[in-house]
Amino acid sequence: MIGASRDALAAARESLTALTDSTSADPKVLADELAVVTALLDREVALRRVLADPSRSGERKAELVATVLGEQVGGATVDLVSGMVRSRWSAPRDLVDAAEELADTAELIAAERAGTLDETEDELFRFSRTVASAPELRTALTSEKAAPSAKVQLLHTLLGGKSREATERLITRLVAQPRGRSLEGGLEALSRLAAERRGRSVAVVTSAVPLSDQQRQRLGSALAKLYGRQMHLNLDVDPEILGGIRVRVGDEVINGSIADRLSEAERRLAG
Repeated sequence: MIGASRDALAAARESLTALTDSTSADPKVLADELAVVTALLDREVALRRVLADPSRSGERKAELVATVLGEQVGGATVDLVSGMVRSRWSAPRDLVDAAEELADTAELIAAERAGTLDETEDELFRFSRTVASAPELRTALTSEKAAPSAKVQLLHTLLGGKSREATERLITRLVAQPRGRSLEGGLEALSRLAAERRGRSVAVVTSAVPLSDQQRQRLGSALAKLYGRQMHLNLDVDPEILGGIRVRVGDEVINGSIADRLSEAERRLAG
C-alpha cells in the first residue's frame, strides 16, 4: 500500500493491538468476524467504494458500517471497522486488503496468547514447501472446479490434529477465500505476517544438505548483523544447488551456491 492507505493501515493495526491488549475481546472471534467483513467488502463493490469514498463524512460511513454489520458481527468488530472507514484510503481495494490482514493478525495474536506462534510460523513455511513439491495437492486446493467444502475437508484431513489450530485456520481461510492470490503468494504473506508479529524478518535459506545447529546459529547471527534486526530462518534442502547456500530475504537474494557460481561462470564465458 502507498500514501494514505499505508497510514490508514498503520492506524488500524494499532487499533487492533489496543483492542486485544486492553479488553477481553477474543482474537479468534475477531479473526472470524473480520474474515466475514473481508468477504462482504470483496463481494460488494458498491459498498466498499462508498466506505472508502473520501468525499463522504467519516461519521456517515461509520453509521453505515453499524447498519450493515450490526447483525453479522460483534460490537468490537463494528467499532474496529468503523475506525477504519473514518480513515482515508488511496483505493477501495486497500480497505478490503486491510480487513483481511487484520483477520490474519488477530489469528496470530490468538496463537501468541496460546504460546504457539513460533510453531505456527514454522508450520506455515513447511506447508508451503509441501505444496511446492506436490502439484496434485496444489491443483486440488486451487481448482475452481472443486467445491470450497471439499477443499476445507482436504485441509482438515491434512492438518487436523497434526498442526496448531491457528495454522489450520489461517490456511483454510486462504484456500476458501483466495481473492485472486496464488496459494504460494498467500502462504508467503502469512509467514511474513507471523514473523512481523515476532518483530523479525524471514530469511528463506536453501542448502544442498541440512544445516547443523551451529551453522544455523552462525547464519542467523550474520544475517541479523547484516539487516540490523532479528531474523527467522525458514530452512529448505535442495540437492540441485550442489553446495553452499542461497538466502532470500523479501525480494533480495544472496547467492552462495556452487550452482549459482557455475551459472555465473557460464554467462561470462558466453559473453
